[in-house]
Amino acid sequence: MKPSSLTPVRLHSRVLTVLRTLAVAALVVPAVAPAQAPDTAAGYPPQQIRFVVPFTAGGGTDVIMRIVAKHLADNWKITALVDNRVGAGGVVGSQYVTTQKPDGRTFLAVASAFAVRAAIDRSLPYDATRDFSGVGQMARSPSFMVVSTSHGFSSLKELIAYARKQPAGIFYTSAGVGSTAHLHAAAVAHLAGIKADHAPQRGTPEAVNEAMTGRVLYAFAPGPNAIPLARAGKLQILATTSPAGARFLPGIPSLAQAGLPGYEGDDWFGVFAPAGTPLPIRERVSKEMARILALSEVRERLFILGAEPVSSPPAKFEAFARDYIARTRKLGDAIGIKPQ
Repeated sequence: MKPSSLTPVRLHSRVLTVLRTLAVAALVVPAVAPAQAPDTAAGYPPQQIRFVVPFTAGGGTDVIMRIVAKHLADNWKITALVDNRVGAGGVVGSQYVTTQKPDGRTFLAVASAFAVRAAIDRSLPYDATRDFSGVGQMARSPSFMVVSTSHGFSSLKELIAYARKQPAGIFYTSAGVGSTAHLHAAAVAHLAGIKADHAPQRGTPEAVNEAMTGRVLYAFAPGPNAIPLARAGKLQILATTSPAGARFLPGIPSLAQAGLPGYEGDDWFGVFAPAGTPLPIRERVSKEMARILALSEVRERLFILGAEPVSSPPAKFEAFARDYIARTRKLGDAIGIKPQ
């Protein structure tokens, strides 16, 4: 596979505005009071519910969902399964959930990659804003730029200088085409004027491994996948997409602080249900998730992983996801990300 050039272009001021405003922190969206409805949550929950994770085991979505599911199962005295259905950058598992009955027995655990893919790929077999009903957000995490320790870079500026000297260009990787990590990595290459080609992987753990071994120059990964390996000395973190990153790993600069202004944003994680799942059921699950995420032991565990708990009711999460998809579509068009 030959590297293709992402032509270094000075970004138009309008594009820079889009880049700067893609902050993926939870938005303050006015909650709309739902109309009164029958208590369809009576007798809920059933003895078993399932959270489909459309990404590989060990990724940020999987890790966070398993923490929440375990506490939910223990408190409700039920079985809460985490079902990894992987393929096509999250499309396989997401489409599967659209085929399930909207009865509160099946849910979809997602990361911001779910919305990024929806923003750039008009050929998806589902409509992300029509075929799913919101349950709630779980967490957000700065994304971290990871490289192999073998490169010996002391800063992002050194990596950029090295990459610009490679006449054939360089490779970066991500958890798949249309993933949030793809968005981060492509934006950096574009802003830095680097000739770069994307080498997508099956999931985040695989992408991190490619960067860690030096088979590609860099990747982006959320805290749960980047921080433990950095603390163990197995990879190097050069920058984070959010100023909040330094809270989890002191001394790590934001992209702007590292000399590449114009882009920032957190990764986020949440839960959807098949469209038509009754609001009382979704509200009950959302409130239980909020209770779990407020537990000190859960907050501490997420912090160690580089993630911050975030709770939101169904309507607010739906509005947040819709807005994120719209803003990301503008950004994808600006930097030229297209499905491959």
